[in-house]
Amino acid sequence: MKIVTLLGSARTTGNTATILGWVEDELRTLGHDVERINLTKKNIKPCLGCAKCKESETEINCVQKDDAEEILQKMIDADVTVFSSPTYFWGYTASVKALMDRSWSLVTNYKKPNHASLLEGKRQGVILTGGSDYENNAEGLVFAFNKLQGFYKTQNAGELFAGKCTIDGNRPEDAEKRAITFARNLVS
Repeated sequence: MKIVTLLGSARTTGNTATILGWVEDELRTLGHDVERINLTKKNIKPCLGCAKCKESETEINCVQKDDAEEILQKMIDADVTVFSSPTYFWGYTASVKALMDRSWSLVTNYKKPNHASLLEGKRQGVILTGGSDYENNAEGLVFAFNKLQGFYKTQNAGELFAGKCTIDGNRPEDAEKRAITFARNLVS
C-alpha cells in the first residue's frame, strides 16, 4: 500500500515524531511504501472560505497556490493517510488544522444525496500525543477526527493516543508496542 504520514509537530525528534517513526518503520517492514510530510516545513495558508473549490467534484480547485494542493494530492493518491499531532490547547497544531481546513476543497455537496469526496474509500488514522490523560487532551481531537471521516467518506483505520508524554522525551513504556500494533491495524 502507498501510505502518506503527516507530521504536525515542529519537534522533529519529539514524542509525536518518534511514535510516528515507529509506525513508519513497522509499515516499511511489512512492505508498504511510506512517505512522511512534515507539515511544519510547508507553506499552508489558511482557508479563505471563498468556495471556489466547490465548482469542481473531480479536482482540488483551490484558488490559493501553496504547498497544500500538493499534499492534498498525495492524500488522494495514497491508500492510507496518517495524521499526527501533539495536542496544543485541546486542539491540533496549527499546521495540521490548516491542512484540515484546506481539505474542504476535497469534498462537494456535504450532507446531500450527491455528497462527493476525492478521498472516498481511503483509510485514515491519527496519532496524538499529550502531557495528560485522554479526557484532558485528545478526546476532542478524536471526536473531530471521526467527524472528518464522515466528511471525507473515508474509513477510520485507527487512533493512537500516547498520554503522559513530557517535553524532555519521556513517553509511556508501552508506546512503541502500541505504535507497532497501530501500524499493523492501519493496513489490515
